[in-house]
Amino acid sequence: MGSCNLVDAVLAVLGREAREPLPADARADRILIEKSRHRLTLFWQGAEVRSYSVSVGRGGLEPKRREGDKLTPEGRYFIESRNAASDYHLALKVSYPTELQVAEASAQGWSAGSEIMIHGLRNGFGWIGTWHRRRDWTLGCIAVTDPEIEEIWRVVADGTPVEILP
Repeated sequence: MGSCNLVDAVLAVLGREAREPLPADARADRILIEKSRHRLTLFWQGAEVRSYSVSVGRGGLEPKRREGDKLTPEGRYFIESRNAASDYHLALKVSYPTELQVAEASAQGWSAGSEIMIHGLRNGFGWIGTWHRRRDWTLGCIAVTDPEIEEIWRVVADGTPVEILP
């Protein structure tokens, strides 16, 4: 076993992946999240930049309908803001809910919810690495490892379109 294979094997046991970071000038102008595939993909001018495995809401793969359902929403959004002081390493706020989602929830007599983020692992738990993907665990957010959110944070600007598919 070569030294690279040994490093990859050790990283796999530790719940981490060996992967070259994106170049310093890398950018993304679109984010696609496929819940059933547990995948977040960054694009630049139509070309895939990088894909990440993700965990989503622990309530299942149905679309979010109301606050507290622990589901990840579906639809077209954008990165509304960022939180460098997040309880989950770093967080990019998704513009959920839309006006239509607020109206639909209100018609049912409940709140649509809010605070859907693309974020890293809970502070102090970054050592879990890729093991967090073994099950969906968020309250509706999209979770990646800490090194992954650092990379996504760096290449994604506020206002970037986000599409979340089933």
